[in-house]
Amino acid sequence: MGDLPRDRRRERFEEFFAADREAVLGYLLRRTGSRHDAADLLADTFLVAWRRLDEVPGGDQTRPWLYGVARRTLANHRRGEDRRHALADKLRGELAESAPTRAPDLDDSPAGRAFRELPEQDRELLSLVAWEELDNAQIATALGCSRNAVRIRLHRARKRFAKLLTATDRPVTTGVVSHGDA
Repeated sequence: MGDLPRDRRRERFEEFFAADREAVLGYLLRRTGSRHDAADLLADTFLVAWRRLDEVPGGDQTRPWLYGVARRTLANHRRGEDRRHALADKLRGELAESAPTRAPDLDDSPAGRAFRELPEQDRELLSLVAWEELDNAQIATALGCSRNAVRIRLHRARKRFAKLLTATDRPVTTGVVSHGDA
C-alpha cells in the first residue's frame, strides 16, 4: 500500500474514516462516559491510523484494527489521567501540610482597606508588582497585553489606590483580604 499515490492514500483514509468513525466513537463513549474525552480519543485514534495508513488492513479487518488502536489510545489516556490524579493528590497533601492552621488576620490598616476597595483588575495588577515582584515586561506576558498597556494601567491603578488611601473615612465596600494579601 506504500506505493499508493498521495490522492489515493487520502481517499482510502476518508473511506474508512467515514465508514468507521461512528462505531469507534461509540466504542470510546461506552468506555469513557465523556463525550469530550471520547472525541479527543477518536481524533488520536484516527491520527495513528493516518500515520500508519500502510498498516491499516482492508475490508472486514479495518474496524477491529481501529478498535485495537482505540483501546491502546484509551489505555494511554487512562495512565495519563492516573498520573495527573496522583500528582494532584500529592500536591494537595503537601499544600495541606504547609498551609497555616488558621486564617490570617484581616489587614484593617488604611492601606488594607483601600486595597480591598480597588476593582479586581487593579488589585491583580498591583499584586503582580508588589507580591510577585514582576516588571512591566513580565506583567505584560502574564496578562497577555503590551508593555505600554501595563504602564498605563499600572499608572491608573496607583492613582486610584492613592485616592482611596487618602479617603480614610470611607467605608469598606468590597470583599475581605487577609493580612498577607494587602
